[in-house]
This record gives sequence, C-alpha cells and structure tokens, in this order.
Amino acid sequence: MNLIDQTTFQRFEDISQNIKPERLAVFIAKAQELDLKPFLGYALYYDLLKHFNTDGTLKDDAPQHYKDLVNGAEYLDRRGNVVLYQGLAPLLVYFAFARFIEDNAVHYSATGPVIKQREGATSLSPADTTKLVQQQRSTANAYANQTEQFLKDHKADFPLWQYDPKNRSARQAGPRIRAVDRTELNLQSGVDLNYVVPL
Repeated sequence: MNLIDQTTFQRFEDISQNIKPERLAVFIAKAQELDLKPFLGYALYYDLLKHFNTDGTLKDDAPQHYKDLVNGAEYLDRRGNVVLYQGLAPLLVYFAFARFIEDNAVHYSATGPVIKQREGATSLSPADTTKLVQQQRSTANAYANQTEQFLKDHKADFPLWQYDPKNRSARQAGPRIRAVDRTELNLQSGVDLNYVVPL
C-alpha cells in the first residue's frame, strides 16, 4: 500500500502524464520502505500503517496526531511561533522522485544495462543525472527536517518515535566517513588489545 500516488506528485513536481502510475508506484514503495521507514523508525512506521485503508487513505478513526503527521498541520512551537508543517507527502514525493530519476536514466536490455536514447531529445549526462538526483534528495531532506521538528515538538503524541541524531547524517546524499568500531566484539580472535596503536 502506497501512502501517495501520481496525483500527489503533481502538487509538488511537474511530471509527465505519460509516466505510468504503476511505474511510479514502484519508486513510491521504495521510498516508503528505504527512506520513510528508517526515518520514522519501525515501531512508529508500522503503527502508522495500521491507521491506513488498503487504498492508501487514512482511516476516519485515525488519531488526530497521525492525521496531522500525514496531512500536515499549523501549530504553535514552544516559543509561541506559528509553524506550518506540510505533512509526509512532500518528503515521500521527493525521495521517490530522486529514486525515479536515478533509475530512469538506465534501461535494462537483454544484453545488460544501457543508456536510453531519445528521439528529438538529448539524454542527460551521468553527471547531470547525479546532480538532479542530489537536488531532489536535498529537497526531500529539507522536508524530512521539518517532519523531524514536528515529531520533536509533539513527542508526547509519538512515544514510539525515538530521535536519533545519526538519522540526519544517514539521509544525506553522497559518501559518508564513519568511525571504525574498535571494540573487542569486532576484533578478530587472537588480537591483543595491548598492541593496537591508537589513532
């Protein structure tokens, strides 16, 4: 079950009517599974899904805080400022769109992956495609930051959501350098910690 569809896309991005809804649905499902689920955390994600109908619409009896999370809401933050939160739709649209652009640049033929040739148009170079994908992910991350702030501002309503500062860096496009885990658990057997040179 997808939480958004092609009509949701058209509110945020000008995409061709020729794109088959079934094709777009594949990337929406990937964005939900690979971007939204880790972002919200499995517990909150699966609890949220319980409040959806099979057609991807929220149930009428869904709690108001879930309706606000999905559809957006206007609220006062702790400083008394009005915040206009836009909901999960733009976050999903831009994560799905980035995945669509990235995958759409390559066609899988019987002889392997090939770059598509267009009649009357020129395909984007791989560098331009990468740049466009990063732009879409950057936009998705901006909306994810808004969702994160909404969840922080309403943490009493979302006890299943656990804030993780690593979540923000994990969403960023491009390579990431992480520290090496040098605990005893990850050392090969027979390695004496006394002879490990500290960095």
